[in-house]
Amino acid sequence: MKTVFAILLCILVLGAAAPAKECAIQTANLIYGGTHTSRCFSDEFLSAVQRQTTIPTERRFKSVKLASDELFQFPFIIMTGEADFHLTAKERENMRRYLTSGGFLLASAGCSNKDWDRAFRREMKIILPEHPLRELPPDHLIYRTVKKIDKLALTHGGEPARLTGIDYNGKTMVVYSPHGLNDTAHTAGCCCCGGNEIGNSLEMNVNILVYALLY
Repeated sequence: MKTVFAILLCILVLGAAAPAKECAIQTANLIYGGTHTSRCFSDEFLSAVQRQTTIPTERRFKSVKLASDELFQFPFIIMTGEADFHLTAKERENMRRYLTSGGFLLASAGCSNKDWDRAFRREMKIILPEHPLRELPPDHLIYRTVKKIDKLALTHGGEPARLTGIDYNGKTMVVYSPHGLNDTAHTAGCCCCGGNEIGNSLEMNVNILVYALLY
C-alpha cells in the first residue's frame, strides 16, 4: 500500500521530474455486498490535498471490489451508502486483513441513513470484534493535520457531529460518521436528501487523508 514514504521512493527512483501520476496516492471507492457502492461521495478533497500539501494525489476515485486482491494496492479506501447490506465471508476477511496490514478506511452513512449505519456497525463488530468503534477525542490529530477543526456543524442543525474510529497498534485505521462526510455540495446530481451532513466535510476529509498517510 502506497504511503508518503513510497511516494518519496517513487520520486527518487524516477527522478524529481517524475510525472505526478506515477507517484500519486490513489483512493478506492469500495464495491461491497453485491453491487453496493457510493455514487455521492465527493472526490474534491483529493484535489484539495494536492493544492494544500506536497502530497500528489489521483483526483478521481477508482472503483474496487472489497473481495478482490486489488484492494491491497490502495492505502486509503472509501465506503458509504444508503441501505442495509451484508458483507460476504471473503469481503470480511479482506477488510480485516487490509486494516490490520496498515490500510485506512473512511466510512460515512449517506444521507444519515440509519439502515446503513446499523449495517456498518454490525459488520465492523464481526470483522474486528476486539476493536470496537470509539468516539475520537477533540485533541485527536485528525482535527489538526492540515486545518484546525474545532466543530463539525451539521447542515440541518442539531448538536455538532462527533466522529468515531477504530485504533490498531496505536493508530486510528477507521474513521466513521453516521452523518454525511460525503460533501455532496461538490458532487453533481447529489444532495443529502433530507438527511444531515457535516458542513465542513471537505476540510475534515483533507485532514483524515493526510493523517492516514503521515501517521
